Amino acid sequence: MKRIYDVLLAHNELKAQAFLEEMEGKNPLFVCTIATTETAKISGISAAGKYPEFTDYTPPADAELLLLGKCKCINGVPVTPEGIPTPALISMSALRLANIPVLVASGGLRVKPQIPFLDLGGNPGRDIRTGNAVDNVEEVIQRAALAGENLAKTADYLVIGESIPGGTTTALGVLSAMGIKAEGKVSSSMPENPHGLKAETVRAGLSAAGESFGSLAVNPIRAISCLGDPMMPAFAGLVIGAAAEVPVLMAGGTQMTAVLAVVEALNPDVLCNVAIGTTRWVGSDTSSDIKGIVSQIANVPILAADIDFSASRFDGLKAYERGVVKEGVGAGGAAIAAMAKVGGAVTKDMLLKEIERNYAILMGAK
Repeated sequence: MKRIYDVLLAHNELKAQAFLEEMEGKNPLFVCTIATTETAKISGISAAGKYPEFTDYTPPADAELLLLGKCKCINGVPVTPEGIPTPALISMSALRLANIPVLVASGGLRVKPQIPFLDLGGNPGRDIRTGNAVDNVEEVIQRAALAGENLAKTADYLVIGESIPGGTTTALGVLSAMGIKAEGKVSSSMPENPHGLKAETVRAGLSAAGESFGSLAVNPIRAISCLGDPMMPAFAGLVIGAAAEVPVLMAGGTQMTAVLAVVEALNPDVLCNVAIGTTRWVGSDTSSDIKGIVSQIANVPILAADIDFSASRFDGLKAYERGVVKEGVGAGGAAIAAMAKVGGAVTKDMLLKEIERNYAILMGAK
């Protein structure tokens, strides 16, 4: 796999290289789209909080960390049940190293972050097993597209990330409804990927909605309404609005494939301006297959930040090398943007040092 700086060209190499060259030396805007879904509270689905109820606090806490360098709505920072820190730590460190501005957008939250944020008018998501998961999808997409169009005027390109616990399960839901074979291919924040539980959850949702695999192939709005989450319409709209004007790096793991499928169905013309930016942990994950899903949808490149925590002095960070967390809050895309902005002057080693410094401050570690 070819690399430029500490960025791996993970899929569609020539396009990936061209996209990275286009980012070089330019000034991006990082947008983090946050939302919540009751799907995250299904036992065993997500590692994004110590207790399932805690997942309502993870996205606002991630957003606060990005802007303030600390969390207000919770004490400390979001951690997995084993005490492994949120990937927002990676994003915050990368964005600060390269002085990249941040905007937070809400697709629908139970708990509001205590920072300025753009409200796109959505509501928190329901459990997808009801077959009725997300409200006013079309309206949120329209609002987000308008926001994306205007945000594109403020920067050379956009990096859009997300924070929504339970998001790979809802991604599988939308992909399945749209006829994309993703069972056993979406990633997980846990080392043991609960593919069976995710598939069972999606089947229950399809059945409750009176739909079946592929029955919503040309109806992404209903696919999200029945089986998605509120991050998706907000994110998809931002991409549609912004990518008509400037390049957009969709920062995330396999959740990006569901957003990609939605954008492809609604406005495929903008995809020539779109790439996915993830982490090496997602790119090399044997329990998921981001390339396999993307290749069923559209001819877009995938870039992966070659972040490496194996030499970290903190066990909480080293755990990432064992397949915990992997990605989130646009961590891979933020790292790639930081490296591209300064022509590779930000390296993975420098990034690790900055992440460790911030980790020590936040966790009160020595």
